[in-house]
Parts: sequence; structure tokens; C-alpha cells
Amino acid sequence: MKNLREQTDAKIAAGRKGNPDFMKGVDEIIEKAKAFKEGENALKVGQKAPSFALPNPEGKLLSLDTLLEKGSIVITFYRGDWCPYCNLQLRALQARLPEIEALGATLVAISPQVPDGSLTESEINKMDFIVLSDQDAKVATQFGVAWKTPEFLVEHMRVDRDLNLEEINNGNGTILPIPATFILGQDGLVKWNYVNIDYRTRSEPEEIIEVLKNL
Repeated sequence: MKNLREQTDAKIAAGRKGNPDFMKGVDEIIEKAKAFKEGENALKVGQKAPSFALPNPEGKLLSLDTLLEKGSIVITFYRGDWCPYCNLQLRALQARLPEIEALGATLVAISPQVPDGSLTESEINKMDFIVLSDQDAKVATQFGVAWKTPEFLVEHMRVDRDLNLEEINNGNGTILPIPATFILGQDGLVKWNYVNIDYRTRSEPEEIIEVLKNL
């Protein structure tokens, strides 16, 4: 079975073949974002994660403090169920979820989508981790991973993919999280993070599991 990097690389290659002009535009945007050091303000190892309470797909608020009572937490910020790279990542994490939970950790995935739209009903039924909705991207901002999405990408989603982010995210049509993953110890401190402005690249579940083994 291919690891997550191999899957995302294959997705990128298919995109370059099927829509080279768009992928070239993405490359340019990512290079510019890196030059402006987008994501540099993300929470660092050793810093304490900010408290938050967000709704799950049923609208029930779950707080970070409550989640920490159970042990360490793996928090991953993703753009939405419409993002193919996010779906690859979430499926890869789901496949390794028994190992993550066996190491005493809770997996939490956070996106800006409205509570009843963070994943489709069928996908939620297949995935067993916690999904929370950060509609106004306040928590993503607190973690230092909120990104004002360039108009080039917003236009692509609106025109080429018929996606209305304002509707999907209940009014927030431009602020998306930088796909990032944080591992928090039960003390709420960041033990490890992965932050990359290139939304096509994600942390490997294997990396997460290795960190959890050493907590």
C-alpha cells in the first residue's frame, strides 16, 4: 500500500498532467507564500495550546480541556471535505487510528466547514476520529495556521469546481487553515508539529505514531 506522500505525489502528478496551467499558478503562489514566511507564526514545540470549544457534526461543543482529560491529542487542521489532499490525509489517518488510540492519543480534525457539512454522512460513518468545525477560523488563527487564500485559488474553486466557500463555511469565504498537525501532551504543550503552506504536502501518519511512542 502506498504511503501518504506517495499518494499525494501521484495526485500532484495527475494535476500537472491534467491542468498544467493551474498547477503552475499554484506553484507560484506557494513560492510567494514561502517567501513571506506564511505559517512561521504557528505554535512551536514547548508552547501551550490555546483553550477552545468547537462544535462537532451534531452541533455539540467539545472543549480542548475536556479532550486533554483523556490524554494526548493529535490535532490536524484541514481545508474541507472538498479538498482531495485533505481526503487522502484523513483516510490515511483513519487507517492508522487504532495505533494512535492504542498509544493513548485522541485524533481531532478541524476545518472551517459548518458542523453538518464537515464531512458527508457516509464519510463520517466510516471515520472514527473527532471532527470539529472552526467556521470563522479563530482557532486556526490562535494556532497560527490561518491563511487568507489568494484570489487565484478562490476563483479556481468557485469557477472550475463550483464551490461556494462562503456557503460551505457559513460566511467565511477566504480564510482557510494551512494544513497542519500538532501533537499535544496531556499538559496541553505542543510536543511536535508539522506546518507546510504547500497544501499538497502532509505529514505522514507514521511520523505521528513515532512521536506518540516517545511521549
